[in-house]
Amino acid sequence: MGRLNNKIAMITGGASGMGAAMAKLFAQEGATVIAADINEENLAKISEVDNVEGMKLDVSSDENWAEVTKAIVDKYGRIDILINNAGISSEKGPDQITQSDWSLMHNINAFGPFLGIKHASNYMKEAGKGSIVNTSSYTAIIGAGFNAYTASKGSLRAIARAAASELGAFNVRVNTVFPGVIETPMTAKLSEAKEAMDMLVRATPMGRLGQPEEVANAILFLASDEASYITGAELVIDGGYSAR
Repeated sequence: MGRLNNKIAMITGGASGMGAAMAKLFAQEGATVIAADINEENLAKISEVDNVEGMKLDVSSDENWAEVTKAIVDKYGRIDILINNAGISSEKGPDQITQSDWSLMHNINAFGPFLGIKHASNYMKEAGKGSIVNTSSYTAIIGAGFNAYTASKGSLRAIARAAASELGAFNVRVNTVFPGVIETPMTAKLSEAKEAMDMLVRATPMGRLGQPEEVANAILFLASDEASYITGAELVIDGGYSAR
């Protein structure tokens, strides 16, 4: 306990799934957590957790990012940690994807984290320290998923590496995790396809799907001062799927 004492942490997509698991864990570890999300009903629920404040955020909006990060700094004095976790997925194959589908996926999964790094890092640079962790996907590591989702997560991977190079001189660290299939509301549709789910489990060396808390624990380490000399790192959390 206490690994994030006195830290101010902002988590996008922080009101459900992996983001909610992170918000609860970070708060338990001593952080004041701002769970930023678009879903007002989920925000109300996560705000009931001690030391967690829900704030509405459209991650694809440059203006909204500016407003929310300023509001956090005005209220709490700084942003020590940013977790770019918000994201969407789609079951559409390449023959079904339209330009509108492509734009929506990239606006949330890639442009959103870019904006988060842009706005939060300005305050972090002034403070001379900060930690940013991005949630990409194992599909950005392996040759699977010929679709807009994989492309958006690959874009995030490139953005994160470039940001780590740019911001290291300011003692602002930027790292990325690459989860496999984690049991969350976003993957619930996949859970309904038993054949696909069974195939994924059989192909995973550990023989099961991941849990949100397992991703949260890994991100906790990267966000904390324990990882003070780690930046530009890429941590795969997929039960060994990509190691096959």
